[in-house]
Amino acid sequence: MRARTPFHCGVDAAMDVIEGKWKVLILWALQDGGKRFGELRRMLPGVSEKVLTQQLRDLEADHVVRRDTWPEAVPRVEYSLTETGASLNRALAPLGVWGRLNRSAIESARQM
Repeated sequence: MRARTPFHCGVDAAMDVIEGKWKVLILWALQDGGKRFGELRRMLPGVSEKVLTQQLRDLEADHVVRRDTWPEAVPRVEYSLTETGASLNRALAPLGVWGRLNRSAIESARQM
């Protein structure tokens, strides 16, 4: 479990949960239902196995992602959103809209 310092406000708590380059993209990838680890890796090109594993563990520890395991000959593991994770995705949706609307302007500003 990750050590925590007291949060100062709701934004502080939310930012702590989604810190890291990949967590928001993991949430996005899980929005339409559960995925296996390999599916997530294919949906998130550029993420290493180590980083994806750690980010999933962090999200699981925060009760944002659920890890389900089926005891088969080759154990099957699937990750899905909890209700907390689904509500976080709904909260992030307006941020995604903002990003789509301002993407060109952001890219232009960064080329200067």
